[in-house]
Amino acid sequence: MRSSPGDGESLAKYWSFYRAVAAAQLARWLPHRPSRILDISGGQSHSAQAAAAGHTVLGVRDPHLVAPPVNGNGRPPAPRPGAGTLRQIVADTGSLSFLADACVDAVVAEDRTLSRHLATESTIAEVARVLRPGGRVLLTVDSLTLGMALLAEQNCWAHLSDVPSAEVVLVPWPDGTITRCFWADQLRELCTEAGLEVEWIRPRTALSPSTVEHILTASPRDLPRLVRTELSAPLLDESLGVHLLASARRI
Repeated sequence: MRSSPGDGESLAKYWSFYRAVAAAQLARWLPHRPSRILDISGGQSHSAQAAAAGHTVLGVRDPHLVAPPVNGNGRPPAPRPGAGTLRQIVADTGSLSFLADACVDAVVAEDRTLSRHLATESTIAEVARVLRPGGRVLLTVDSLTLGMALLAEQNCWAHLSDVPSAEVVLVPWPDGTITRCFWADQLRELCTEAGLEVEWIRPRTALSPSTVEHILTASPRDLPRLVRTELSAPLLDESLGVHLLASARRI
């Protein structure tokens, strides 16, 4: 199952479920106390949600990155008056040179930002730099499950055979863009080398698109129940799913 703009119509119910799960996971992850949060995801929905929860949020959009195909088509929630504050700027999310060391309490790097930055080591090192000690980051990347499916769809068999031994896997998309894909162990190593302690890694969704489509076609009102089921699902395999979600803390 591809994560691309072309899948939007055929899997509309699944992507609605996906966005609802992402919002619920972010709500669970956000700090309990008002905090300074940097959002480098590129859209507005995560920034607005964090501000609505009472946080001071700086949302950064990188003009050099292609807009993410999955989460960018949902309208962001408007912050409640007096809840938090939201400032949005356009800047390079790869270097974060406009920010001082240890200046934020949390970083949200959703919508596959680290996969879209191909020099991921540099980006995650910058994330660690701007986090205060004990600060946390929530991030998503394209999984190698997705990467191998894309290579197979494009008949890139020579590239596909190199995946098991490759340290870095860059995958071309049909629209001409390229993203970097990870196994869970590679993502854990990436964070560790940047000075981050991984708290957990899980697939964004463990329920399959076909299952979600079947259930929501039969009973559209079951969306909240499906989201609760997803959030409580045991982590049997970290690498399942098209996207990996991780939480890490600066040591």
